[in-house]
Amino acid sequence: MAEPLIIRTPEDDRLPDKRQVAASFSRAASSYDSVAALQRSVGNALLARLPGDLAPRRWLDLGSGTGYFSRALAKRYPHSYGVALDIAEGMLHHARPLGGAQAYVSGDAECLPLRNACCDLLFSSLAVQWCADFAAVLDEARRVLRPGGVFAFSSLCVGTLQELRDSWQAVDGFVHVNRFRDFIDYRRLCASSGLRLLGLECQAQVLHFPDLRSLTHELKALGAHNLNPGRPGGLTGRARVRALLDAYERFRQPQGLPATYQVVYGVLCKTD
Repeated sequence: MAEPLIIRTPEDDRLPDKRQVAASFSRAASSYDSVAALQRSVGNALLARLPGDLAPRRWLDLGSGTGYFSRALAKRYPHSYGVALDIAEGMLHHARPLGGAQAYVSGDAECLPLRNACCDLLFSSLAVQWCADFAAVLDEARRVLRPGGVFAFSSLCVGTLQELRDSWQAVDGFVHVNRFRDFIDYRRLCASSGLRLLGLECQAQVLHFPDLRSLTHELKALGAHNLNPGRPGGLTGRARVRALLDAYERFRQPQGLPATYQVVYGVLCKTD
């Protein structure tokens, strides 16, 4: 089923290097599920967007992570064959003993190690934001889907963690927060993908934290802390941390310190 994997060089160096992304999420495999409430919520919302009459013979959980949604897909489609694919080997090692999929594959969403027209559903929740070449992701989805197959994804766009970004901007000019593409780019790329667009929307989801340490601890436990080129090296000085804390406090709400996620949901279908 699998072909040799070819890693492509990211076209947009504003986004993190996928080797660093893979290493970071591999390290976070054991801690990820303990802090993944947002990821559960977004993934369940994506599941709810799948066509009700969809009955895939084979599905692919693209960016499967710890396998939570591989297990959900297996429960939803008990007579199907499931493939869990992730670029982070550590996540696959963690997920395999927990079951859900029949195959666990190390691979890159921009160059899938799968043959043509082999899947009826590609499900990808909060993974493709790490792909610099989303057009390549869409091309690969079209290639591996059978006619009538569905590509459903959730991602993040500009505006995510804006409070943290703005607070750091008040302190220094370094890149401290992961960058994401604009929603308009998702719309443009989906429209030109050759897939039929069934739905595309952006919804804000706001989490609240008692303090900034709780937010940064969660990001690190998820493996989603700052991975951008241009990020500052070394330790952050006490004075800068104090300035950051003061800047973020300006955003405090009665529920706590807000962290806004701009979540993109897309569902596309291969018609030919």
